[in-house]
Amino acid sequence: MKLWQKDKDALDEVTRFTVGNDQQTDLHLARFDVLGSMAHIKMLESIGLLTKAELNKLSTELKTIYDQMLGGEFRIEEGVEDVHSQVELLLTKKLGDVGKKIHSGRSRNDQVLVDVKLFLRSEIERVTKNIQPLFELLIAKSEEHKGKFLPGYTHLQLAMPSSFGLWFGAYAESLVDDVLLLEAAYRLVNKNPLGSAAGYGSSFPLNRKLTTELLGFDDLNYNVVYAQMGRGKAERIVAQAISSVAATLAKLAMDACLYLNQNFAFISFPDELTTGSSIMPHKKNPDVFELIRAKCNQLQALPNEIVLLTTNLPSGYHRDLQLLKETLFPAFTVLNDCIRLTALMLSKIEVKSSIIEDEKYRFLFSVEEVNKLVLQGVPFRDAYKKIGQEIEKGNFTYSTQLHHTHEGSVGNLCNDQITRMMNEHFKRFNFKKAEDAINNLLA
Repeated sequence: MKLWQKDKDALDEVTRFTVGNDQQTDLHLARFDVLGSMAHIKMLESIGLLTKAELNKLSTELKTIYDQMLGGEFRIEEGVEDVHSQVELLLTKKLGDVGKKIHSGRSRNDQVLVDVKLFLRSEIERVTKNIQPLFELLIAKSEEHKGKFLPGYTHLQLAMPSSFGLWFGAYAESLVDDVLLLEAAYRLVNKNPLGSAAGYGSSFPLNRKLTTELLGFDDLNYNVVYAQMGRGKAERIVAQAISSVAATLAKLAMDACLYLNQNFAFISFPDELTTGSSIMPHKKNPDVFELIRAKCNQLQALPNEIVLLTTNLPSGYHRDLQLLKETLFPAFTVLNDCIRLTALMLSKIEVKSSIIEDEKYRFLFSVEEVNKLVLQGVPFRDAYKKIGQEIEKGNFTYSTQLHHTHEGSVGNLCNDQITRMMNEHFKRFNFKKAEDAINNLLA
């Protein structure tokens, strides 16, 4: 019998199917369910639905359960539907009728909403903080290797001279835009849905601004119907931010696989970061980057999965939304692993010098020679035609000396400006506000 059941229980087969994997996925939400309950009971006491003594008993027991969660001792018992029921069951076993009062003024609908938002807020913080050292490493590598040139390609054909300074710096700036999307996702999830109940509010005089303050949210989801409609939307937008980071890592991983190839041989890694072959003794395979590429490509499919789960749902709660947890929650672990392994690989990367001195890269400098003629007063189209004819006749001559000065070019990477942009994004998250609120709640 479930806590919310009246007299008849569902068939076991129906129960198993509808509960699904909630007992496993809800462990991700356990700590946040307790935090939401702690804020909720403080609010109930403030409007007279709990006495001070009842609040103290519930708070003490919730903190005990929270500590059990931190110590890995918390379990959702066999036959208990989800984390919300398990926490309430523990309170009722320990405190009797006082434990039964905790659900006044809320539904499992807004309970899971607040749990998910607190979880997503925490996970976005973790991803963002993991990105920071990778970003700093990319900037450091860009500065370290800014004088080492490599071929730039379009259509996988030789195009123009590039540099390792540009290559590392490009991925650093890509992460800036990824963090911008994470910032937007953070702002969206950092709104309080608690008090929307089943999606239509409550006849109790709930103080929703108090729970907003207690949980460190920036604001409320004011309209109770929209608070419920936000389920699925929040997950989709967070998934889009995850997908953006994954796209950056996947492209970097592909470049690394390509540049490690013997036909390029632009970079190398220590033996302990590559893998061998069962029959070919010479092999040094980039398995780490190949798996980063594959895992990040999977993550890029995540927003579409969520869209397909939610796209034809009307307003209000639907059990379809339960599957969002199975889809999204593991993605954070995968992404964080890929961020850390990318940083590990790049920290040990070895970069080849004097690549473009090889004559096979001579046509990289065709535009340089065109521009030299233009600087001498030759119209661009005439200069282009002249150099093209020299190439066709085998008379092309060139210099490997480069003088690029504009912002973001080989000679002016603007890494200081890229760092400025990233630091501005980091500051705007204001993680400390949420951390302080949670610490005060647990005090």
